[in-house]
Amino acid sequence: MELVTKTTYFEFLISENRKYLEYVFSKEELTGFYSRIIDIKNIEDKNEVIKKYTQEYIRFIKTKRQHEYQTDNNEVNDFISNNKENKSIKIIWGNCLNVLQKLNSESVNLIVTSPPYYNAREYSQWENLNLYLEEIKNIIKECYRVLENHRVFVFNIGDVFGNDNLKTKSSYGKRRLPLSAYFIKIFEELDFTFVDDFIWDKGEVQSERHKNKGNPYPFYQYPMNCYEHLLIFHKHKIDDMRYPCPVCGSLNVNNNSKSEIGIQSWECKNLECFNRSVSNRGKRFSLKTIMTQGNKTTDGFINEEIVKKWRRDIIKINPVIKINNKGENTLGHTAPFPNDIPEMAVRFFSYPNDIVLDPFAGSFTTPIMASNLNRTGVGIELNKNMFRDSAIKNITAKTNNTSVDEIDL
Repeated sequence: MELVTKTTYFEFLISENRKYLEYVFSKEELTGFYSRIIDIKNIEDKNEVIKKYTQEYIRFIKTKRQHEYQTDNNEVNDFISNNKENKSIKIIWGNCLNVLQKLNSESVNLIVTSPPYYNAREYSQWENLNLYLEEIKNIIKECYRVLENHRVFVFNIGDVFGNDNLKTKSSYGKRRLPLSAYFIKIFEELDFTFVDDFIWDKGEVQSERHKNKGNPYPFYQYPMNCYEHLLIFHKHKIDDMRYPCPVCGSLNVNNNSKSEIGIQSWECKNLECFNRSVSNRGKRFSLKTIMTQGNKTTDGFINEEIVKKWRRDIIKINPVIKINNKGENTLGHTAPFPNDIPEMAVRFFSYPNDIVLDPFAGSFTTPIMASNLNRTGVGIELNKNMFRDSAIKNITAKTNNTSVDEIDL
């Protein structure tokens, strides 16, 4: 390895990895990969060569898989990728399930959303609870497909008081419906991994319904709902493709034990690798660690104040005040969530230049925060006639010179 000079390290990687690449790629695919990395040969710094080679290899694998499961309409994919470097906010008007079905697999880096709660608003009504859960489940299933591997889905949901309409439609059927519990089960059935549950403490409740008409006796007392859930899910899908050792760039690696459910790890077998243990073991890594350890850059640094604010899994955040003293809804949306939620999600679970998606965009708080934090914010919203004016107003008020691109699907 010491004989490999800075100007020949690119050639070393070509030679070192040729056998495996010829095994997994067709001749046409291999030619395409080499054309993508040709500029790397002009880089003198060895570590930079390894980094760029690994990045292009990972991108090529993802592109190859996207071609294998190509959608029949590239309009929305081109719309999202166009002008991406300007961090514009992308608004997609349409049914989110139909839109998601048109997105390329693993084309989104983070999903942050709050779905419509079962029969909680006039625009979100279902005949019964099972039909509601099935519809949202189909959407979550598509979200799993479009989310990049080893990435995160942040799902804000509140439990509601209502009638599931499964046994009776009368007032006697009303009860607390634990939507959060139902959705955790649904996410896990769709191969997401449940990781955390932040309890959003919404503060002191104003209603006095829990007093039950002043009956201070047993079985008359019930608490008022003053919290919601921020459920954190990871997508970890087993990937048997070899990935380059992040230290030397070699694809001469062996399977190592899985570090988590769904995460395949590897051990470098290149005996001349720059990082070997005392017992001569090679670097152990996974696709996830390549991502996390290779992206510790200053522009992704999370300041101590934000970390401290979210250090507990119960956090007090006041709800958004949307009704002014004249009784007017200043935001134009009946269920916006605070900036704090998408800000935490974007800072904690994405990198600058990533694509952040909200499939139920509403007032577009998530795309706004993504754009403000140097990401591309994408929001899908069904009710254009109802929310467009308020969404544009909200975006204009909360962003600095951010362009807004819109498309109807």
